[in-house]
Amino acid sequence: MFRKKANKPQNRIDSLIGVGTKIEGNVTFAGGLRVDGEIKGNVVAAGGQPSTLVLSEQARIDGEIHVSHLVVNGAVNGPVHAAEFLELQSHSRVKGDVHYNTLEMHLGAVVEGRLVHISSAAESGKTVELKIASRN
Repeated sequence: MFRKKANKPQNRIDSLIGVGTKIEGNVTFAGGLRVDGEIKGNVVAAGGQPSTLVLSEQARIDGEIHVSHLVVNGAVNGPVHAAEFLELQSHSRVKGDVHYNTLEMHLGAVVEGRLVHISSAAESGKTVELKIASRN
């Protein structure tokens, strides 16, 4: 009956990985992160805090992504986990499974993988049982 209030997205960008910057290794961040460069490694938000990751059209990530809010307009090669909200803009290209709670997908966005909806019921371990209607 009462839904858990969703975490609000981080409205400001605390960190920037600029065009021409290449990082090899995992990146852990808190708050907001914008990527215009390349990352070869996993990108993970610090646990328990609202986080926003923005990937520009020039951005490329080869690795797994775990954040609460994600906006993609670049390339991702690996699975994506957006606990709250995912926006796939028109130039986004994702090769890997996409796990999301709320999804906004623009015309032109490409996903080569499965779209998997996660809900608060699934996260809390609760399942909903559906009963077959009788034919009377």
